[in-house]
Amino acid sequence: MHGNFSNLFASLRSGVEPWLLLFDIDGTLVDTGGKGMSALKKTAIEVFGSDGPPLDLAGSTDLGIIENLYVHFQVEPSPELTHRFFEIYHKYLEESLEANPAEGKVLDGVFELLESLAGQNAQLGLLTGNTALGAEIKLRHYGLHHHFPFGAYGSDRADRNLLGHIALERALAVTGKKFTPDRTLIIGDTPKDIACAHAIGARCLAVATGHFTADQLEQAGADWVLGSLREVALLG
Repeated sequence: MHGNFSNLFASLRSGVEPWLLLFDIDGTLVDTGGKGMSALKKTAIEVFGSDGPPLDLAGSTDLGIIENLYVHFQVEPSPELTHRFFEIYHKYLEESLEANPAEGKVLDGVFELLESLAGQNAQLGLLTGNTALGAEIKLRHYGLHHHFPFGAYGSDRADRNLLGHIALERALAVTGKKFTPDRTLIIGDTPKDIACAHAIGARCLAVATGHFTADQLEQAGADWVLGSLREVALLG
């Protein structure tokens, strides 16, 4: 898989048509040290009176998480309560990141890779389960936000598999270029990232920097699996 990916990465430099690279955040670009989970639990306690069931954040969307909380607490969903939940969550997330910055980090190779892609034949964007503001809070904290002018977010849809088409539409709106799925690469660390890529006919580079091993990601159908984004950065 590594050799084939080397060829694809080379096409970012020499190809005529540009590639669209859509990055996941948690476990792919950064490790917040559990700050997202902590903020969600604090928010659930404030809104629902309890932190609720164990939360599986790997590849989940924030809208999907609150939908599960509505079911668990037998609360009627409403736009007003969802807005309140995320308003509180964003406050806790920002406070948590700023309170103990040493507990989180940018993952290996991320700075180098993003810098190496600047000026290449590629357009960068996000495809993440975070809300749009949650993504901005995290990426600004770690000095990465300026690399990503648009994205599709967990505040757009609860189903992650619906985010790919939104990302393509926003890429067109922001850049004026129409990217096709066969020239789109989704980069993530979970089987849900892989399924999301395949849902639109895009390809997926999976990195074993989250909770899943390289073998698990390969079995989930990733087109390429690497140990970390440092391996991609070294190709440049």
